[in-house]
Amino acid sequence: MAPAQQDVLMCKESVQSQIKIRHIDSEFKIENGDVSENNNVVAKNGASDETNSDKDFDLSKYEAMEFTARIKWPDLIVQLVLHLVSIYGLYLTLTFQVKILTILFVLATIYTSGFGITAGVHRLWSHRAYRAKLPLRILLAFLFTITGQRDIYTWALDHRVHHKYSETVADPHDVRRGFWFAHVGWLVLTPHPAVENRRAALRLTATDLIADPVVRIQKLTFIPLFALLNIVVPTAVPWYCWQETLFNSFVLSFVTRFTITLNIAYCVNSFAHLWGNKPYDRFIRSVENQAVSLAALGEGWHNYHHVFPWDYRTSELGRINISTNFIDTFAKIGWAYDLKAASTTMIINRAKKTGDGTFGETEEPDPSPSEYKHL
Repeated sequence: MAPAQQDVLMCKESVQSQIKIRHIDSEFKIENGDVSENNNVVAKNGASDETNSDKDFDLSKYEAMEFTARIKWPDLIVQLVLHLVSIYGLYLTLTFQVKILTILFVLATIYTSGFGITAGVHRLWSHRAYRAKLPLRILLAFLFTITGQRDIYTWALDHRVHHKYSETVADPHDVRRGFWFAHVGWLVLTPHPAVENRRAALRLTATDLIADPVVRIQKLTFIPLFALLNIVVPTAVPWYCWQETLFNSFVLSFVTRFTITLNIAYCVNSFAHLWGNKPYDRFIRSVENQAVSLAALGEGWHNYHHVFPWDYRTSELGRINISTNFIDTFAKIGWAYDLKAASTTMIINRAKKTGDGTFGETEEPDPSPSEYKHL
């Protein structure tokens, strides 16, 4: 299980002009109902407190359980169809049977909508690593819906389960079961009973998610929004604007784009838990993977993220992290605020204590505390 972050103090420091960051150093202060428990930031509200604890959950019992997953055939068929059609879409692209504007539109949609995952459902709603005003939350929900990766509530809830029970049978995409299971198998196989148990338990603590009207509305309207934003609009734009054939537009702008977006997200669960270095914690599976970070807008610095899941940057300063730049941009205009980040001291101390010795080999140094004093 990923280690819990303990004894951290939040204090406000201005690290960049107009960007207020809650610099976390030594002691954790509970504010506004936030708690950091087992690397999973959740809402702590009244009756849900007991449910969020593990006192009635015997993980060892589930680890010892004999379990054989069954194939969820509808989900498997959908995945097979998506990937087969996407292979044909790549063939159309490589044989120049689609217009260059269509290809550019697909790439732009993939990376623009990706912020809905990285800055939205992941850093904002799953980890509450920062706060966002209503216009930004609406924008992020809009972008996330374009990716088609379920509704915000379901995605965030599963991600909290993943962090709280990482590398156990209660982890929805437990990497110990192999690359393919972590990559896509967990979506086409019946979940382990421990996963179902913890999903039900954390659902009672996820009141912060459903309390957000943006999350609530997106959840209620997900199916029509999926059809409109993930299928109809992406298919119609190339067909209407530059006369791409409707068939090519459907294959490239919906199926192939959707499948590529899915696989980029899958890579965080698979590649970023298997291949890379571990400068912050050598005892967990998650790693630093630059290739995944390039594809996933900064989400591949996964060893850092599992050690400091509440850090809005998901990596140290100096790392390639476009999503951090995205959040910083909105922080400058006040739409993003209360940004949480680990201090330099905390990062260095953790790397010395549990890292694999590769800390500092590729990172640019985070500004020292003395450099903040004049700000």
